[in-house]
Amino acid sequence: MRSRKQLVCSLSIVVLATLPKPLGAATGQAGLHYPAARRGDVVDDYFGTEVADPYRWMEDLNSPEVAAWVKAENELTFSYLDRIPQRPWIRRRFKALWNYERVTTPRRNDDGALYYRKNAGLQNQSPLYVRASLNGPARLLLDPNTLSPDGSVALASYAPSPSGRFLAYALSEGGADWRTIRVMDTASHKQLRDEVKWVKFSGIDWTKDGEGFFYSRFSAPPAGKEIQQQVTHQQLYYHRLGTAQSDDVLIFDRPDLPDWYVFGSVSEDGRYLFIYLNHGTETSNELFYVDLADPQKPNVTAPVRPLFTKNDAEYTVLGVVGDSLVLRTDLDAPLRRIVETKLSAPTVQNWRTVVPETDDVIESAVVAGGQVVAQYLVDVKSVLRRYALDGTGLGTIALPDLGTVEGLSARIDRPELFYSFTSYLHPTTVYRIDLSSGASTVFHQPKVDFDSSGYQTKEVFATSKDGTRVPLFITMGKGLKLDGSHPTLLYGYGGFDISETPGFSLSIPVWLEMGGIYAVACMRGGAEYGEAWHHAGMLEKKQNVFDDFAAAAEYLIEQHYTSTPRLGIMGYSNGGLLVGASITQRPTLFGAAYAGAGVMDMLRYQKFSAGIGWTPEYGSSDEERAFHWLYAYSPLHNLKKGNCYPPMIITTADHDDRVVPSHSYKFAAEAQHDQGCDNPVLIRVETETSHGYMPTDKRIAQRADIYAFLAYELGAKVPRK
Repeated sequence: MRSRKQLVCSLSIVVLATLPKPLGAATGQAGLHYPAARRGDVVDDYFGTEVADPYRWMEDLNSPEVAAWVKAENELTFSYLDRIPQRPWIRRRFKALWNYERVTTPRRNDDGALYYRKNAGLQNQSPLYVRASLNGPARLLLDPNTLSPDGSVALASYAPSPSGRFLAYALSEGGADWRTIRVMDTASHKQLRDEVKWVKFSGIDWTKDGEGFFYSRFSAPPAGKEIQQQVTHQQLYYHRLGTAQSDDVLIFDRPDLPDWYVFGSVSEDGRYLFIYLNHGTETSNELFYVDLADPQKPNVTAPVRPLFTKNDAEYTVLGVVGDSLVLRTDLDAPLRRIVETKLSAPTVQNWRTVVPETDDVIESAVVAGGQVVAQYLVDVKSVLRRYALDGTGLGTIALPDLGTVEGLSARIDRPELFYSFTSYLHPTTVYRIDLSSGASTVFHQPKVDFDSSGYQTKEVFATSKDGTRVPLFITMGKGLKLDGSHPTLLYGYGGFDISETPGFSLSIPVWLEMGGIYAVACMRGGAEYGEAWHHAGMLEKKQNVFDDFAAAAEYLIEQHYTSTPRLGIMGYSNGGLLVGASITQRPTLFGAAYAGAGVMDMLRYQKFSAGIGWTPEYGSSDEERAFHWLYAYSPLHNLKKGNCYPPMIITTADHDDRVVPSHSYKFAAEAQHDQGCDNPVLIRVETETSHGYMPTDKRIAQRADIYAFLAYELGAKVPRK
């Protein structure tokens, strides 16, 4: 995918000569003049309601006018950030903290080798390593830092062939969701001629013979429209090594369901291909399978057979044991259960429950060496429990602390489990458990330049508008006096069935060392308490998410952790939507705000890139009933001329093909136009990065800028040492 050209312009703007005074005298900012942004006359009619869209022209991401405006906005933003006194220390501290060795949870391949990524500290991307055995030497297999000098070409995913002879890996330009799959010989590092393009939202699953792999793709978008083009009609293909992509075998598609996604996954024994069909981001799915017969001579053109096709629940295959299928499902079990059934007779009536539903939600599960290991969330904290395949409980796996288990990695044919553990004060550590003996060992423990002994995390519960208990994690210095004086950051997400569990971020030590408090709200819309919790924060109930977040903010103020002038809020993606809705609904509740890559235009989001896949979560303005609830909270459409909004900084990326940057552009322009006081409204646009990827150097720079802005506006002070 070619880069969007960055056009240079000579737009004249007046930048600020001085910054506002520190907190306590933050009014009266002078000299902040925003770049001119033309207001067009576009008006849409939604079921009799006329809605103006003056910045519709910002949706043309290749427009010279948009490029000129972005350039001017960046100049203004950086001139503001350059004068923040906390910024140099924050930058140095982030860089020092980031410089530590970290690894991902290893994955055991068919040949027994372990694959994982490891970053020495400040590398832009984490190279891929392989070990032939658990204690064998690590061998560098692929270093993505050599792919481009600036880290703009990202290693997005990888999959070794069963024998380990080949490695298929997906690259993306600027980290965009569009990916190109290439293949290399792992012994010689020679690149094969294979090239598979226009892959998005896909895995790479090899057949057991190592002759090819399954992947999902869309049609090629029009030239120049790669970022914003709406993607529909995903198809599942099989690519055989040494052949052109045009010869790939179409395995499954549903042209009658253009906004559904299709994924393929090969069973560990290589006998079966399982096909998942999802309506956008819905958690429920349909499930099909292909009997490939002989794994060493797989018949990829064998018929596709249905398993569960009502789209009435989640059906996730954990593994095939003999002739039995082990499934995780929420059918008749909102908090999930694990069942076993025969592939020859998979109907629900023939299910046998292996792990019953309990009062705690099953977040994830694997089959490891003939056992089921289930990760539960108990008030948003991880618990690992083991079960035999006959359902016998085998006890709980002891965890290092109260925190989060991530990346369960196991095989059916080996009695071992790899997992990562993290919490707000403990960096991610990778463990291995021998399930035969129960012995646990550390695979990798990081060494971070941060002493966490003087800090603590506690979980409390705020009460939302309708009486719902909302979990709230608060991390702060031990013995901190609750007098309302502490600069506090409140983070949230609240959507897409994603749980906000305790996890380490290098931002936390930086903020804590400045005397701050870091809080995370676990709102409805997530998966913290199962699918009912998710459904209580989606579609027409999305307002519950914003109410939960406001309740968390009010709790922090009422309990004297902080006060409005010192309370900042932050969120990214769907969390950026949360921040946008929060400051438009409750502008006087917060002292500052950061919105990263937010979904800000709820009336048009479905028209771009992956947005159509989010309609099961949000609803679509193409339907009258949904239009009314979307219009009621859409951040872009609820800004009001003359309102005083808190100081805000907005970030986006020019290659973001998930939440396209026009969301942030339009919101920033409208907020600058409507702002009724001297509080700054800034937007920072990064280049050659995307929604989920940013090379380390750019990530450090952007993170430091965000925290410098928040520190300045909330009155956080750098330590004297």
